[in-house]
Amino acid sequence: MGEVVRYTYRLRPGVVAERTLIDGWHRCRFLWNEAVHQQRSGGRPTFARLSKMLTEARGRNAWLRVGSQVAQQQTLRTYAQALAHSFRVKGRGRPVVKTRKKALPSLEYTTRGFSIKQGRLCLAGKVSIPVVWSRELPSAPSSVRVYRDSLGHWYCSFVVRRESEPLPEAVGVIGIDWGVSTTATTTDPVYDLPYLGHRRRCAAELAKAQRKMARRRRPRGQAPSKGYQRAKLQAARLHKKAARQNTHEARQWARRVVAGHQTIAVEDFEPKFLARSAMARKAADAAIGAAKRELIERATRAVRKVVKVPPAYTTMTCAGCGARAKQRLALQVRIFSCQDCGHTADRDRNAAAVILAATVELDRASADDIRHCGPPSGAVSGAVRAGDPPASAVGKG
Repeated sequence: MGEVVRYTYRLRPGVVAERTLIDGWHRCRFLWNEAVHQQRSGGRPTFARLSKMLTEARGRNAWLRVGSQVAQQQTLRTYAQALAHSFRVKGRGRPVVKTRKKALPSLEYTTRGFSIKQGRLCLAGKVSIPVVWSRELPSAPSSVRVYRDSLGHWYCSFVVRRESEPLPEAVGVIGIDWGVSTTATTTDPVYDLPYLGHRRRCAAELAKAQRKMARRRRPRGQAPSKGYQRAKLQAARLHKKAARQNTHEARQWARRVVAGHQTIAVEDFEPKFLARSAMARKAADAAIGAAKRELIERATRAVRKVVKVPPAYTTMTCAGCGARAKQRLALQVRIFSCQDCGHTADRDRNAAAVILAATVELDRASADDIRHCGPPSGAVSGAVRAGDPPASAVGKG
């Protein structure tokens, strides 16, 4: 039994190799944007239609034929999957145009488009790039994604299969409520994830770098100066540092939660709307989405029961008796007090207990089962159970 995972390594491309990667990315970006235009004009392009379009376009356009057909096919496959996912998931936005200035290069190759020879990554088009092998690959990779981050560093991400090491059985249950003052409030205070404020600590340095960028910005149409590029790179480094710190803390926290609990009830919270509120900066610093993804991914790999509970009315419901308040609690009210039974608790802690209570009747769900279940005592409606994956699917979620 094995699991499918990604192993990421740093790349050291030369000038010629980097120029070839950038040219290949522009070809893939052109195809992506053409697919977006087709979808916006009223069509719903599938991968079969896009593949036919690619064959015709490569026959007419010599510029496209120079690039790797494997990378171009994978770009269209990714677009078709993203478009199909947007139709399945309510509220998911359609794929958008990738601009030259904002979109970061990303190329994907299957086994027909890459190989590993003498410790170097060899891509289609006679591109050979040294790889910084920080660890050995557990098996032969089935595909690779080559991409560049905001700092200009190149990476390759291999999809490989490795032997899984299942965690020992756990008997604990836990409910998790997401917030801003505390990133994750759980039913057990020991497992809380506090707001760490990594971006807040580097705010002064970031503001200084952004002021340099503003002073050194040239008028539209002129090439940016070296001083502007240095200030831009400094700001990107600060953003990257805070993001890595948030990712590290989320991984450490998710590992502790998954190791000690068999059933994990998670508030199915989408923090996007916070970006349009007065809490936008602090919400971005809390990195709720990253912590949630990391927790669900690790729990799925460890074959834990993950229950996603809709956030509606969780802060208005009493965890003691299940009664629902008639009015919403203002954000400044941090203590929940039930008028029926007199139960008093921290607002977020009470919500975590309500989220956990929504999973009581979900034990009968079998493997690969996703169902809408009734609320406990009329408190929460529409809880969704993500059942345990089969052994062959562990690590693919």
